[in-house]
Amino acid sequence: MRLRSLNFLTNPSRQNRQFAVIGLGRFGRAVCQTLHEMGCEVLGTDIDEKLVTQVLTQRIASHAIQLDSTEPESLKEAGIFEMDTVIVAIGNYLQESIITTLNVKEAGVEHVIAKASSEIHGKVLQRVGADRVVFPEREAGCSLARTLNQPALLERFELDPENSIVEILVPETFHDKTIAQLELRRRYGISILAIGDGDKFVTNPNPQERLKKGSIMVVIGSNRNIQRLPI
Repeated sequence: MRLRSLNFLTNPSRQNRQFAVIGLGRFGRAVCQTLHEMGCEVLGTDIDEKLVTQVLTQRIASHAIQLDSTEPESLKEAGIFEMDTVIVAIGNYLQESIITTLNVKEAGVEHVIAKASSEIHGKVLQRVGADRVVFPEREAGCSLARTLNQPALLERFELDPENSIVEILVPETFHDKTIAQLELRRRYGISILAIGDGDKFVTNPNPQERLKKGSIMVVIGSNRNIQRLPI
């Protein structure tokens, strides 16, 4: 099991949801591909015809077209204003990113997610209406640092900046002890959601279940408390 494969974490809130991804660089293509593989309707756009052709050739989006996203009429003609969610993946061209975000929000798109390349860029995106701002490079760096510091931590899904669900290897100090004996909620402020061997998992495990070194447990808690685990 991997956290990114859990349905309740990754599936859209309703079926047949429509997305538009504006900007088909590495980040935008990754978003397109993941959503497309999840069965979503995805329209990819970019001003660069080569990137559009690449997406079409690789079949990682339902549709892909070339357009200038700073022109509201082009966005309207492409049907982007009718989408449930628009991801503005233009991170390195600040003016285009900001104008595009403003265009889709002023047109009434319900949910707009915008990629930012700096704190200032992120603040401006929020000011012009972005519902969520993401910092992919920073988030990847933070994830790498956590992995280096806690190599037994396999996967992390951040619920918010302070709380996460993580998938970790059972530490040696937990070996052959029951969940009840460990008193994880009292000692560490975390709860175990599932335990398993990587292929098969048991959710809401019995408190008398014994943990084995090298097996996997999925826990939920604050990042501070997770950091305290002996892993």
